[in-house]
Amino acid sequence: MKIGIPKEIKPQESRVGITPSGAEALISEGNKVFVEKNAGNKSGFSDSDYESVGCSILRTSEKIYNVSDLIVKVKEPLKSEYALIKSNQIIFTFFHFASSKSLTMAMINSGAVCIAYETVEKNGSLPLLVPMSEIAGRMATQQGAKFLESPQGGLGILLGGVPGVKPANVLILGAGVAGTEAARMAAGLGSNVILLDNNIDRLRKLSDILPSNVTLLFSDFHTISDQIKKSHLIIGTVLIPGAKAPKLISKEMLKKMQTGTVLIDVAIDQGGCFETSIPTTHENPINTIDGIVHYAVTNMPGAVPNTSTRALTNATIAYTRELASKGWKKACTENPHLAKGLNIINGEVVCNEVAEAFSISPKKIENFLV
Repeated sequence: MKIGIPKEIKPQESRVGITPSGAEALISEGNKVFVEKNAGNKSGFSDSDYESVGCSILRTSEKIYNVSDLIVKVKEPLKSEYALIKSNQIIFTFFHFASSKSLTMAMINSGAVCIAYETVEKNGSLPLLVPMSEIAGRMATQQGAKFLESPQGGLGILLGGVPGVKPANVLILGAGVAGTEAARMAAGLGSNVILLDNNIDRLRKLSDILPSNVTLLFSDFHTISDQIKKSHLIIGTVLIPGAKAPKLISKEMLKKMQTGTVLIDVAIDQGGCFETSIPTTHENPINTIDGIVHYAVTNMPGAVPNTSTRALTNATIAYTRELASKGWKKACTENPHLAKGLNIINGEVVCNEVAEAFSISPKKIENFLV
């Protein structure tokens, strides 16, 4: 199969769809891999690194899309890329369709086969989302620490405090992968951490592995309303696979917070879990609304591209190899975990959560498989 790796063009997105070692694995199985010129530079991978393992370097994204049967990316295609996508072409990337009707309609109209990293599911987990969630969770605490500083508009509080001075109070909504990593990082810095979730089994499991300065509470409206008054940093990580994130903090609730409180919305890719979140970039990462600092960068792991590209390839390569060797129909028929990633097939929405987000009648995946 001919596999294309275009350069990411989302603002301040420095990752690339595959590492040279991942490309080498595909080539060793008889595939051809085409990489756009300079696609890997910001991740620490030069064109010569790709050429040394047998990749062909093409100068433009137009050429990449034109020659490729399978496109492997990191982030969703942007408007300037829509016209490059061909009918029946496989696009394997993070899509987060539920947060963008324009993207959804463009992919429907393209006739492509859209397989979303974020909905591939195995044993109740999201294996292709996990590494990016791990990174985003850790970064959420790092960025929270930064924006709590007075010059950034924050409260001027050090997360871990110092002897004789109280540490910051950190509230984390959602105890999935990102929330757990954020809690682990914040606790490691010495903060007082409150981690909320509505899955009591998950809370029981985490009670055995998280440090003593993490308090685990069942999440409900009353608890959230009470905790936001005392919190200096609030991190939202709640995820419903494929669907829009629930709004857990409303604009009205900002009035209960201390001026300078920092909100980090890790769920912004799926629309965000704070009503007042507005998508931002690494170049201009924050908005201040009613005295509350909001950080809602839509591609947080893009700021650490070497780490995140390696982690992403480690997770995706087995599925990419399967798609390349079998084609999408056979691969998804034989691998139900990969089939969960199918969101749009030849103009039809097959992911119920995406269909629900835009009041579209979904089709059954089984109708398209072998």
